[in-house]
Amino acid sequence: MSPDTPLTYKDAGVDIDAGDALVERIKPLARRTARPGLLGGIGGFGGLFEIDLARYPRPVLVAGTDGVGTKLRLALDLGVLDTVGIDLVAMCVNDVVVQGAEPLFFLDYYATGQLSLAQAEAVIRGIAAACEESGCALLGGETAEMPGMYAPGDIDLAGFAVGVVNRDRLIDGSRVRAGDVLLGLASTGPHSNGYSLIRRILARESGAVDKPWEGSTLGRRLLVPTRLYVRSLLGLFATCDVHALAHITGGGLPGNVVRVLPGDADADIRSGTWRRPPVFEWLQATGHVAEEEMLRTFNCGIGMVVVVARADAERAAAFLRAAGETVSVIGEIRAGTGQVHVSP
Repeated sequence: MSPDTPLTYKDAGVDIDAGDALVERIKPLARRTARPGLLGGIGGFGGLFEIDLARYPRPVLVAGTDGVGTKLRLALDLGVLDTVGIDLVAMCVNDVVVQGAEPLFFLDYYATGQLSLAQAEAVIRGIAAACEESGCALLGGETAEMPGMYAPGDIDLAGFAVGVVNRDRLIDGSRVRAGDVLLGLASTGPHSNGYSLIRRILARESGAVDKPWEGSTLGRRLLVPTRLYVRSLLGLFATCDVHALAHITGGGLPGNVVRVLPGDADADIRSGTWRRPPVFEWLQATGHVAEEEMLRTFNCGIGMVVVVARADAERAAAFLRAAGETVSVIGEIRAGTGQVHVSP
């Protein structure tokens, strides 16, 4: 090409027409997530949402942002992108709901070196499905095409969720007391944490991703999306007084339950009170991972912890089971100094 040849943005690697085509594909997906309060639709400079002050007279907005970590690398390597969008939403809305908030809307950031409509649509279909399941609107987002920033075929993802709760219904752990019971809600697997270690273990075991596993392959099993706990927990709030919740992400049970403990209380957790999914046993055995390292890296089968008064524990567990959760009584609160103790 001559130095005098006129250049276009497309010559530089950015295809505006492809971006516009993606927006048109996204619009019907976003429309399925519409909920009361949503104003306008995809395509504006900013998303608009009106808070219902009759329902929330003292509104507190709760915001969260997250990604899916290097689980995205595994998904790209296996060419499976229809579930990472679910992971993206779940990691954000699960963080928002633990403070008692109803998720209102979600926005995504999708970045790539060269936009592939099929690839982007697969991811965003997962995002829309998870938003619909969580009752929050897909309000908007950003698709960034940045040639030279990413290797061919690579993408990056981030998500942002905003929820609302009345000030007097905020769940912040301040009501946790000695004698409270810890209910553990089962995870679907590693969710979206610990995948740098998982990928290191897989690299040690040649062909492990193709290993037959539970009717599929180990690689596919490791891509099962993060569980969405929103609907069951919102229902619980209307049924039972919840003292605290902990979304079990990076740091595992010790690193997340501690975040909702007051300074005068400890949490005693017994790791033998729930069934640890076999995929964790395989990871531990294959990687020769110490138990302490497992507990601080993975959720080990418990994706959410609910803290309630002992008098409410049976009723709360029954409600959650009826809502589709697998529930175990995994421990209790005792007087202490704000620490988490995990024992067999």
